[in-house]
Amino acid sequence: MTNPPNPEKVREEISEFLRNRYGNQVAVTDVDLNIPHEGTATTQSSLFEQIDFTLKPTELEEYLRQYVLHQEEAVEILATKICTHFHRRKWELDHPDRETSAGQIKSNILMIGPTGVGKTYLVKLIADKIGVPFVKGDATKFSETGYVGGDVEDLVRSLVREAKGDMKLAEYGIIYVDEIDKIASSGNLVGPDVSRSGVQRALLKLMEETEVDLRTPHDLASQMEAVIETQRTGRAERKKVSTRNMLFLVSGAFSGLADIIRRRLAKGTMGFRRDEDLPRGDQDVLRRVTTTDLMEYGFESEFVGRLPVIAQLHELGETALYDVLTNAHSAVTRGKMRDFAAYGVELSFDDDALKEIARRAYQARIGARGLMTVMERSLIRFEKLLPTSGVRKLHVTRDLILEPERVALEILASDGVAVFQRKFLERSGLVLEFPKESVTWVRENLGGEPARIADRLAEMFQNYEYGMKLAGVQSQKVTPDMLADPDVFLDRMIKKAYEEKGNPGGEVH
Repeated sequence: MTNPPNPEKVREEISEFLRNRYGNQVAVTDVDLNIPHEGTATTQSSLFEQIDFTLKPTELEEYLRQYVLHQEEAVEILATKICTHFHRRKWELDHPDRETSAGQIKSNILMIGPTGVGKTYLVKLIADKIGVPFVKGDATKFSETGYVGGDVEDLVRSLVREAKGDMKLAEYGIIYVDEIDKIASSGNLVGPDVSRSGVQRALLKLMEETEVDLRTPHDLASQMEAVIETQRTGRAERKKVSTRNMLFLVSGAFSGLADIIRRRLAKGTMGFRRDEDLPRGDQDVLRRVTTTDLMEYGFESEFVGRLPVIAQLHELGETALYDVLTNAHSAVTRGKMRDFAAYGVELSFDDDALKEIARRAYQARIGARGLMTVMERSLIRFEKLLPTSGVRKLHVTRDLILEPERVALEILASDGVAVFQRKFLERSGLVLEFPKESVTWVRENLGGEPARIADRLAEMFQNYEYGMKLAGVQSQKVTPDMLADPDVFLDRMIKKAYEEKGNPGGEVH
């Protein structure tokens, strides 16, 4: 019997068939293609080598504080509860004979906080530190059935792919679902709220404990893989992953939740405290959130019950955003420095420039995400042009942030002038000096890439090597007037030199 084709080849052929018949809107997903064959799953001993089950809460908290600033309470909660989760998993692995069904509720975590405060970054740091696979999903992309949008079980399948097909390792992974507040039901029994409640129930099943089939009926690639496996082994094993040990974190901005809490607090304190004693700011109010508030917001009681831990993340102010930029481990500044370093350009930042970036990011009201937006917008032209220039150092100033286009042209003009000066000196042994006002003239009149500026200057001053030697001049200051008409100036310089030598009015040959 001939060897069966590999799954990737089958997937490509099926995709081509579907495109020819139904157009480009139909494709075969690659779910399941990385699932290992028998004998490649992680053993318990190697699981201990891959996952740090021994990390203590204070150790993880100290590590996170190096990267995440101004979120002390949330960092403390996450570090403690996630470490406890993995320590308990290790205890259960070490004591398989003990009864563990009682009190099996996991430390799944609900994070409340506005966009751009570092929720995803925080969870990713934790997963990397502990050594477990991590996937993120958007709650608004899922539907109850999976026929519209995605199936929540796809999160588990993605976790297997992140674990490079190691199903045992995937069973200890972390699943993070953002915008969970968007699937809260408003209490209506018809319309989209029914679907939202359905997604809640689907996620609830995953958060409790269930087995997810890695082969889905609607995925032709996984079905073909099953056919190939049957041909190869005589049987097709059902591959399932348990969610028993997976940790789930969900988050959202929860707009309007503070008002629900305020109404409850006002009712509960009437006649006992003055209204002005109640917390005013949303951040202080959200600290008082209860299960009842979340249920009134639109979550089913069973769903809230599987999220016993709540962590609140705060909006980052202008000073906090500046601290993020100046942090030694800042992913924003360090990441941008590495971008330029890849082209051989050393990037540094002026303190006032970082303050301006923080100010603009705060005005955008999208948190730390705004830092990267401002940074990219300010530096994109430099990132494009400097690699083809001779500039190997770029110091970012406040002026650069305020007027990146102008500063970019100035830097490129200076580099073009420097290239021309160096080549002129190497060829002739003569010096042409360009003061600041002359570089400005070059930028305004010859602006463009440095190589083009150098070529234009070489054309303009092509007679100066012979002329300066004839006039006995070793160094010449190039003024804006000279740049406006170099040949006229050269004629004057030579005539003046002859006059000074006692040959007034002498003809120049």
